[in-house]
Amino acid sequence: MVKVLIIISQRNFNDTEFSVTKKTLEQREVEVAVSSITKEEALGMDGLRITPGKTVRETNPNEYDALVIIGGSGSPNLLNYPEILERVRQFHEKEKIVSAICLAPIILAKAGILKNIMSTVFPIDWAITSLKNNGANYSSDHVVEDGNIITADGPQSAGEFGKRILKRFNL
Repeated sequence: MVKVLIIISQRNFNDTEFSVTKKTLEQREVEVAVSSITKEEALGMDGLRITPGKTVRETNPNEYDALVIIGGSGSPNLLNYPEILERVRQFHEKEKIVSAICLAPIILAKAGILKNIMSTVFPIDWAITSLKNNGANYSSDHVVEDGNIITADGPQSAGEFGKRILKRFNL
């Protein structure tokens, strides 16, 4: 069975991106684990409440086949936690799928895994600049795949984002 680790911010993750991506994966019997900085209840931008099963520090990349980081206005706060960048690098080094949606691709960029990689992000100037400043090749496409990295631009692309992850596992 394919196992996917979804990381959300403690506050202001995007409810739609989380719900649609998770549902898309689970419809194909993918096992989804949710993690954040703490195991305290996380609150979405539209009020969705999720209790993460593990902290990011408690997760082991060897137990998962892919990493998904959900966006939203709170996702840039994940940059304040070194364990987030470390997990991104670990998944990437193990050649696993690393994916991010909305503002979360800036986390992949800051982790250093988007150098010369075609990627997208929520189309706001500072986020696009962050990708480019960290060596990424920006695309305005809604969902972009380059190697084992999948990025998407926002909630309207969450369904396609989930489908592209599934496609990598022939599901």
